[in-house]
Formats: sequence, structure tokens, C-alpha cells
Amino acid sequence: IHYSDSNSMKEVRDESVQLVLTSPPYPMIEMWDDQFGEQDEKISAALNQEDGQTAFDLMHEELRKTWKECYRVLQDGGIACINIGDATRKIGGDFQLFPNHTRITRDFVDLGFAQLPGILWRKPTNSAAKFMGSGMIGLNAYVTLEHEHILVFRKGSKRRATGEEADRRRESAYFWEERNDWFSDVWTDLKGVRQSMGGEYEELRERSGAFPLELPLRLIEMYSVYEDTVLDPFWGTGTTSVAAAISGRNSIGYEIERQFGKVYEKRITDAPTLSQRRNSERLKDHVRFVEKRKTNGKSLKYENDFYGFGVTAKQEKDIKLYDVSSVEKSDPVTSFEYDPHLIQREIFSGAA
Repeated sequence: IHYSDSNSMKEVRDESVQLVLTSPPYPMIEMWDDQFGEQDEKISAALNQEDGQTAFDLMHEELRKTWKECYRVLQDGGIACINIGDATRKIGGDFQLFPNHTRITRDFVDLGFAQLPGILWRKPTNSAAKFMGSGMIGLNAYVTLEHEHILVFRKGSKRRATGEEADRRRESAYFWEERNDWFSDVWTDLKGVRQSMGGEYEELRERSGAFPLELPLRLIEMYSVYEDTVLDPFWGTGTTSVAAAISGRNSIGYEIERQFGKVYEKRITDAPTLSQRRNSERLKDHVRFVEKRKTNGKSLKYENDFYGFGVTAKQEKDIKLYDVSSVEKSDPVTSFEYDPHLIQREIFSGAA
């Protein structure tokens, strides 16, 4: 974890990352105004002058610096998943939408990324009011936003796995029925979570609707393999790193608020329990799927070589799920010339 601004990720080598997964500060959401204003005083000036479009553009120019660095550090065929919500705000007395997902898409394509099909995930609010504006009278009511976008981009051509990486890819496969759920373009089974620091860190951030752990878990398993490196340039309290640990991947994070590291230290100690619980649930869900198929008189053509249960596709034969056996705090890495895969094998040397 690097406690510095991600607009210059000098600690990360060119083309050394396989997946970028992040949720940046949302331009034109008021809780992020001060942070953007600290990066460029013209943003604060535009907001004070109620010039929303200028503020919106300048905020995205700041994010673009990080997106440019993400392009540099991603390997050819690497994937970037950006979780972003649009913003609604009253500027100069007029209510309007600021389409963050559209602007980020344009910036990524301009930088050379290829856009892939993305995902909408519904994040219902707790409010009983499903609209804003003029009550029961038409003309001036506004729809309540209850979804966010997961934008998916690829750098360069499709990734090809050979040798040892091909073996890890086969072990990292997901179940047929998981693929059908995960690769749907609308997720309705996830809910936003309240991100509360607790105790002495409560004043850092109380963020309603932060993404749940299941979201990065799915994306990591969809777009990377065991021992890959996942980068989150807007790390926060480290949800992406927790998900990477549970999934047997390495991770790098950039965060300007150093105190979040103390929160993460408490969270990461739960990795063994979380990984064991998730793996157990995935295996039980698959066994239930197999039993249901048998009940309906449908046989499965293949068998998993490790677990011995039936699977639908040949690609599922090599699946192994690994539990995190322990979490240890090591000395900070002082040299950037290290083998992350070797470190990963030591950390995740738990029983399958």
C-alpha cells in the first residue's frame, strides 16, 4: 500500500499489473468536493461560482491523470474495472445529472483502451421516496438513481496464457452456473453497504452505499487468475485488497489518507475466516446445483479431478479453491525489484 496520490504511481513498473479494480471519488458528489478542490483550486472556484459543467470537467481531468497511469502499468490484455455512479446536483437553482460513467468511458477510450460490455448493479436506497421534485404533480419530478456502473476496459489484444500461467488459469476457473450469474449485465443481488470506520476512526468517513466485498470478489475471479496482481488506485479501506487476498491474488493500493491503513489492518485479519466461508459456500452451492440436475434427470458429462463431483463443462475439471491459512505482517518492501508471485505463494500456502 502506497500512501500517495495515484496520479503518479512511480513505484509500479510498466505492464506489471493484470487487473485494475477501483471505485474513484465521484465527481459532483458533494462529499468529494474538498478532495477535488485540494487537487485543483479552480474546481473550488467553479463550484463557488455555480459553474457545474466546468467543475465537472476539471474533476475528471484530475481522474484522467490516474487513468493514464493505469494504462501504463497494465500488461497487454489486462483489464480495468471501474465502479462509478452518476451524480445529481442542484447548481444555480437547477437540478441536473452529471454523467460520470459517460465521461470516464470517453477518457479510457481516448487513452487507448478497448471498451468491453459492462455491468449495472442495483443499489436500492432505504428511502421510501422513489422520486425527487414536485411530489405527486408531474412535469418536475426526477427519477431516483438506484444503480451504479461497472465499466470494463481492456488494454491491447486479448490476453493469452501459456505454461505455468495456463495451469493457474485452469485452476482459477469458476463453475458453469456462476458464469451464468456473474456475466449477466445486470446484478440485482448485491446491496450497497455503509462504510463506517468505527471507534477512533469514525470521523474519517461515513459513506453510504460503498461497494460490498462480493463485488470485487466476483470481478477478480472473472478477470484474473491465481497469483495475478490487482491494483486499486483509490484504495480507501482496502476492500479490493481483502478480496484479492481471499482470491489468492496479489494487490497494490494507493491511498492519500494514511489512517485508513489502520482500519485495513483490522479487516485483513479476517481473511482466513472470510476465504473459508466463501469457498465453503461456493462448493455447497455447486453441490446443490449438481443434486438439482440429478433430480431433474440430467446427468453431468464431466467430473472435477480434485473434488470428485460432477461439473457441466470440461473447463471445470481443474477447479481448486484455496483457503487463506494465516495473515502475517511483514517488513515494508524497500526494493521494487521483487517477485510478487514468490511472495504470493508463501502467503497463500494453505490447504486446498
